Amino acid sequence: MGISEKRMEMKQQLEWNEAQKTLITVDLVAAAKEQLKFLATVDRNRWLYEGRGLDKAIHRYYSCWLPLLAKHSESPYFDGPLVVPLDCEWIWHCHRLNPVRYKTDCEKLYGRILDNHDVVSSVNAKSKQDTEELWEHLYTNEPYDLDSARALSEDVHAKAIQAEKYSDYDLVSAVTRQSPFFYQVSRPHINNDLYLEGAVARYKGFLHLIRRNKERSMKSFTVPTYDIDLIWHTHQLHPASYCKDLVDIMGKVLEHDDTDSDRTKGKKLDTGFSRTTKQWEETYGLRYWRAGAMYRGSSPSPLGNSYYPSNPVRKNTDIFHEHQKIMQYPEMEAVEVMLELVDIRNLPEGHKGSFFVSFSKTQPDRIFNAKRKLTILSVTGEKQVAYFQCEPNGHLLFDLMSCSSSGLPIPKSVKSVGSVKVSLEDLVCPTSKLTMEKWLEVVPSSKIETLKPICLRVAISVTTPTAAPYVFHFVRPRAFSKNSCLFPLPGRIQHAKNWTRVIDDAGDEVISLQMRDSKKSKGETDSTLHKEVVAVSKSSEVHSLAELVGKEWLLLDAQWSLQLQTSSSDDGHLFELAGQRNVKFFPGQRLDYEHKHCTKQRSQDDFMTAVEFSAQDPYGKAVALVDLKFGVINVKEEWFLLPGSITAFVLCDTLKKEGYSSLVGSAKHSKEKNFSIQETDVCHEEDNRANLESETEKGVKLDLEATKGSIVAPANEAISGGCGNLMKRGACGSCGAVCGNKLKSGGCGGCGSGGCGSMLESSGCGSGCGSGCGGGGCGSMLESGGCGGSGCGGCGGGGCGSMLESGGCGGCGGGGCGNRLESSGCGGCGGGGCGNRLESGGCGGCGGGGCGGNSLKSSGCGGCGGGGCGNGLASITTVEVNA
Repeated sequence: MGISEKRMEMKQQLEWNEAQKTLITVDLVAAAKEQLKFLATVDRNRWLYEGRGLDKAIHRYYSCWLPLLAKHSESPYFDGPLVVPLDCEWIWHCHRLNPVRYKTDCEKLYGRILDNHDVVSSVNAKSKQDTEELWEHLYTNEPYDLDSARALSEDVHAKAIQAEKYSDYDLVSAVTRQSPFFYQVSRPHINNDLYLEGAVARYKGFLHLIRRNKERSMKSFTVPTYDIDLIWHTHQLHPASYCKDLVDIMGKVLEHDDTDSDRTKGKKLDTGFSRTTKQWEETYGLRYWRAGAMYRGSSPSPLGNSYYPSNPVRKNTDIFHEHQKIMQYPEMEAVEVMLELVDIRNLPEGHKGSFFVSFSKTQPDRIFNAKRKLTILSVTGEKQVAYFQCEPNGHLLFDLMSCSSSGLPIPKSVKSVGSVKVSLEDLVCPTSKLTMEKWLEVVPSSKIETLKPICLRVAISVTTPTAAPYVFHFVRPRAFSKNSCLFPLPGRIQHAKNWTRVIDDAGDEVISLQMRDSKKSKGETDSTLHKEVVAVSKSSEVHSLAELVGKEWLLLDAQWSLQLQTSSSDDGHLFELAGQRNVKFFPGQRLDYEHKHCTKQRSQDDFMTAVEFSAQDPYGKAVALVDLKFGVINVKEEWFLLPGSITAFVLCDTLKKEGYSSLVGSAKHSKEKNFSIQETDVCHEEDNRANLESETEKGVKLDLEATKGSIVAPANEAISGGCGNLMKRGACGSCGAVCGNKLKSGGCGGCGSGGCGSMLESSGCGSGCGSGCGGGGCGSMLESGGCGGSGCGGCGGGGCGSMLESGGCGGCGGGGCGNRLESSGCGGCGGGGCGNRLESGGCGGCGGGGCGGNSLKSSGCGGCGGGGCGNGLASITTVEVNA
């Protein structure tokens, strides 16, 4: 490292240290956690977001709360804090988030700032008796608590109480702007102390950056990421402290401009975020993006006014917990990772060619199990940021690769220069602060000689570990097809045809299910339907899990009841599962599973979303997604594993017999040991293969022995198979606080089971990397091709290949890919396999076809669990790195 570089790094470190000296008189970590709790409570009362309920709350805020607060703060009515009613607190919250206007309004109406000192949130109050009694004494005709029924039925202007002092500030618009904020900060890791401590440090850096601009008389629209914005909001909710602190820091009260929400490229938010990113990284020598702090996309569409209807039916909890043991599965955690390779130094002298890095895990886990390519910023001049999820253990391995060209029309020579690894356990421990940016010494390959050690500057950010969802595949073998390129195994399939194996991402069996005709009772007619679901657990125990009684399925000794919605429901649900909890099944991908990132989507008829309704979640919480076509279930919570799997199995079986085909994923062929097959609900990638054993080898004595194929886990919101690399503008922040577009125009979308390949130029989501939203992995991309569109993979069963120019590989049906050189794309329908590839061709195709020969250079292998926009579980991954 040269003297000038050392001086620059020292200057950047001193600037960061100076930023951390910023004095703030509020415990921002504790206050941020209180704010998150409050926002969650408001989100359970969405009648406060708009309409008559909002108008009523604003009226009470001006006519009741502010006058009471003003009098109490000047001359307290009693010892102890005031407890603000929920509706008034929400309006007060939004008013304070325009700190300059709130200060002006308070001084105009009451002669001073009305602070939150000696005021307690209704969410955290232990006792509100004193406040209630005072309220009822002052406002005899206005109840302290405002419920939704009263708010939505009363006319605001018919009330006797009229506000004496009003501001002309548009609070309706302010509420509209703030309502979507909670969705962006509602993920579990954000409420973690370690994560919030990092957010406070970054907030101080954010304020210091604005102060430096002010000192240099530079006008700049500085845009925060969502972790910074959460802390900024928290600070503003303490108006007296905020005003004092900001005047001390920069000589004035800092405005919070949340009026811009247009994320279009080139607009104010977009350009503001780009400038903020550039200035932050130049000033501090640190990356501005942060894992778990970037824009998630717009809030999911609501399910209508689906309020929690009633209390669930209370059953025997001992039986409930006993049943849970039938389908036990180890919990798994996941972290979000963002990664950028910033610089490289001490390269071998006289080297010709370019460098890039291939990164993977030293021991692949069930979430991230493939190699990915990432370019180096100082080498290409292009900012490329990788985003993926993995288990929080093991090491990330970085292989520095050298790529040279001979000028001949043959594949370029690629060789390893050396490698370096980073411990994920070290990254998630408290001392690391969930981030790392430093020079790492590359351990050279044996053939590489250098005078000085090669060093790679690596920037990594992770979230705190959170629970990962469970993903299971329903696999029912079916008879051998003569169109297959695989040999049948005589004498085995006929015994297995009635059993459905439930397997995990690695292909390990969790349980086996069978639909049987049960015995009829005496006196019953032959026309009466009698069916039951029987299971064989991993311990070889046989259990009766469900029985059909008339038109009602009774699950787990009648602990649950599954009924078809015979008439049209107000909220559109089709099935209801009632028992310990209330769960409704809605058609399509709903709430957290809503499809956001793929332009070519699969039919929503292929999916059902299980939504739990409770007092805690009156508008519903998605607990599982069932892919009816490919037989996959994604379950977020452990309690729903068994009832959810039974229900999914019953639904798939029922709908299949009503005319749908392939509603339960099936093994088209069986395999001997060491004989790889494909299944309709899985995708393949060379780096994502799992060596799987037969049932007899696993010790489960079943009357079926269909063997397992190579399983790659479908992605979901919390875990994907790993996302491809994103670049250009990098991450983007939140409101005005909010901010702009995706980096350049590309985004990696809906990474399927195997994840996505690299992205360089202008590809985008749906027309970019990620097989649209398929279930499989995508190859690399260099120019302008897209995935799901004109690039890798179509919709159906086509696979995804790599691209050089604008050609794409893949098609509809079960077609594979042939040879490909420049921009031509290949793909057919049926059960074809894949040929060899030289330049950038792609290999893939699910269905009957397998993968053929080898791939060289930048190709990517993998079909998509049904094609470009294949397995819907893959489409939920949050992949945008912008605000």
